[in-house]
Amino acid sequence: MSLPGSAPMAERQFKLVLLGNMNVGKTSMALRFVRNQFFEYQDNTIGAAFLTKSLVMDDATLKFEIWDTAGQERFASLAPMYYRGAAAAIVVYDITSEESLQVAKKWVAELRQKGSAGMVIALAGNKLDMEVKRAVQKAEVEAYAAEQGILFFEISAKADIGVQQVFLGVAAALPKEDPEAKKGLDLNSKLQPEPSAGCC
Repeated sequence: MSLPGSAPMAERQFKLVLLGNMNVGKTSMALRFVRNQFFEYQDNTIGAAFLTKSLVMDDATLKFEIWDTAGQERFASLAPMYYRGAAAAIVVYDITSEESLQVAKKWVAELRQKGSAGMVIALAGNKLDMEVKRAVQKAEVEAYAAEQGILFFEISAKADIGVQQVFLGVAAALPKEDPEAKKGLDLNSKLQPEPSAGCC
């Protein structure tokens, strides 16, 4: 709530897409962030699910429009429909599955090639609560993320470790101005009188 006499807080909307192999925990991550919920057994997403969540950052409210995409191979062809126009993407893998990391790297490569210019990409290794079954070394993925120039986090949607930090990190990396705002026509500039070309 704004203080009396203060300007209302600006709200900026950003489309964010979750990508990754099936069963890596994309839906669990989204539900933990949006509703602080976790379900031990989660049905596979069909196509995509849509959620929203707002964050207050500095003097603005950021509203994330989150598209949680299906991880099954048969839905992969639909992904461009969801990441088209997205300002950010979180690519999720499972730290107990080397295969899921390879799929995640393919998504990063596709986003680099076909995603929006300036898209913020974060790589999130989920299931940190299953450390004893770890198959993917953190140092390996850190080096890959640094090479790609993307954000990197390890999280547990189940144990509520690091999920908020992923979204806060993405929010901090987003442009401070809404790029959509620049597309509008500046009517004021058209109302200014043209300077006269001569005298008298």
